Amino acid sequence: MVEPLAYGWFHLMCWGIVILLTAFLCTFALKNRKEGKSNDNFIRGVVLTYAILGIILEVYKQLNFSFNSSTGEWSYQWYAFPFQFCSTPMYVALIAGCLKKCEFQKYLYAYLGTFALFAGLCVMFYPGDVFTRTIGINIQTMVCHGGMVVMGIFLLISGGVDLKWKSMLKAMAVFSGLVAIALIMNVIFNSTGNTATFNMFYISPYLPCTLPILNIIYEKVPYVVFLLIYFIGFSLAGCLVFSVAMAIKGLYKSWHEKKNSFDDKHVMDIISKNLKDLD
Repeated sequence: MVEPLAYGWFHLMCWGIVILLTAFLCTFALKNRKEGKSNDNFIRGVVLTYAILGIILEVYKQLNFSFNSSTGEWSYQWYAFPFQFCSTPMYVALIAGCLKKCEFQKYLYAYLGTFALFAGLCVMFYPGDVFTRTIGINIQTMVCHGGMVVMGIFLLISGGVDLKWKSMLKAMAVFSGLVAIALIMNVIFNSTGNTATFNMFYISPYLPCTLPILNIIYEKVPYVVFLLIYFIGFSLAGCLVFSVAMAIKGLYKSWHEKKNSFDDKHVMDIISKNLKDLD
């Protein structure tokens, strides 16, 4: 296909699907909560569906990047190894979806509703160089990042993530664990002598960071300071997303209380008027 443009027809179509799917899932979840029903199994189903779909498409992506159909040659592209920041949600979602309700599941949900949501929004608002001329890869990247937006908002609205600051601490704990895994992988891979393109989370001490803004910081400060800034920066971004969710919840709660107060007053006025008419 012709390589899609940012905010061209393909990108806008994907945004439309994201919005409609988010609205549908959240409406269903809110209806359950209003009726006093549990959303636990519904949440697990949504999260697990995203994970399975994401992993299937990731396998396709790996095959597509490494196999040259015209020459029949196979050459694995290590730069595309699936453990970048935007790859982690499918693994986290798979584990969370397979778990029964427990405290660890809440940690994973919190990560998906904050850090993963932020990453998905960044790519959906500014796709950068994620689009190619291959139809399947364009579908894969939009399902991956658009799905992160759908799942993140759904978890915040459905009750999968408690809108309390302790949830943010849980998300940060998961993020720090994933960063540690990425760093260990970078160090181990470098020890094999293959240092050309393997840079998980773009935090390798052996290769420059290519992320906007962070690439400048990487060159200006000691590596340990860069790691600290990296962690704090993404944590602040997660906090921003979480703050917006809490603010929306506060506004909704305030509006709902005023509406109920108005309805109660209206009912009392009607009763009072009917009593006067009886007199």
